[in-house]
Amino acid sequence: MKKKQWGSLVMAAVFLCCLAGCATVKPGDENAMVIREQGSFSAGGTVMETGGTYVSQNFNNWQPYPAGQTYHGDHASVFYQIPETPRALAMAFLHGAGQSARSWQTTPDGRDGFQNIFLKRGFSTYLIDQPRRGQAGRSTVEAAITPVADEQMWFEIWRMGHWSGGSPRYAEGVQFPKDENSLEQFFRWMTPNTGGFDAALIARATASVFEKSGDGILLTHSQGGLPGWMAALETSKIAAVVSYEPGNYLFPEGEVPDSLPSRTGALRGVGIPMVEFMKLTRIPIAIYFGDYIPEADEISDDLGAENWRVRLELGRRFVDTINTYGGNAVMVELPKIGIYGNTHFLFAELNNLELADHLSVWMNENGLDKRD
Repeated sequence: MKKKQWGSLVMAAVFLCCLAGCATVKPGDENAMVIREQGSFSAGGTVMETGGTYVSQNFNNWQPYPAGQTYHGDHASVFYQIPETPRALAMAFLHGAGQSARSWQTTPDGRDGFQNIFLKRGFSTYLIDQPRRGQAGRSTVEAAITPVADEQMWFEIWRMGHWSGGSPRYAEGVQFPKDENSLEQFFRWMTPNTGGFDAALIARATASVFEKSGDGILLTHSQGGLPGWMAALETSKIAAVVSYEPGNYLFPEGEVPDSLPSRTGALRGVGIPMVEFMKLTRIPIAIYFGDYIPEADEISDDLGAENWRVRLELGRRFVDTINTYGGNAVMVELPKIGIYGNTHFLFAELNNLELADHLSVWMNENGLDKRD
């Protein structure tokens, strides 16, 4: 066979291999992954129907919409990858406010995010764009998307540091990468809502993800925390919940703590029937909080510290309530175990491998990392 023909066949084989989703693994390459299957799908959502009769269109009766037609919206968009030999439980990731699934895919400085880290550790991963966000932007409610310059405010609310004289002044010892390109990439993670935030809607869509993934562990962040707890009430397929700095919590009706006053707004938990709350006592729960947060009674002039001071305190009370009723919940405050410098995006920072290792130990202790 001529060299030119042989080269063409090799290129064709590589192309077909890529189409089939196979991977080239070099001997001894510890970072290699073999993906057995990957894809995307929509989960949950609603269908709107318009009265009347749809008339098949031609240029003589051109009325393209809306009579007699449907509108599918308010679903989650999910990207998944399944490794060659997956563990028994999958991992599903739900983002926070102003974010999409991208916050779990990578880090601001381009290293592996939690998706790849745990995929390499044998877990099938399911990345969720919540309804009305990112790739799940088809909303059933109207919304105006108004560009507002707000990034320096978020920089401070998320405890990365302070903005002074037109430049970032990072918190001492911060784990967020401080180079200019990383901050540029981070700001470009942000994405708008195409409809109002609806925790119950997001919870139902998130629960629907597990109809595809099977039993699994739900990881949530920030605003995704509340719909994450609610999703665990919707399906028995959520085997555990891990939440990174959740924004709010569920409590039994009649046992919701008094509002916690804060200069960024009072915070109060959400009451639910005891029979529903007890579902949370049947699964392992882990909550992680980072650094630069004062104690509950230390009112602060710092925007970020003040915002998360009360959310941490309410989280402590949530954990205590879960455990009071026989549950298995743990609050991990990173500075108290000797891990310093993490901001609100702790899972995507310079020490995210260390945090992934800590989570892996917790999952192992709770029997969540078994193989089929």
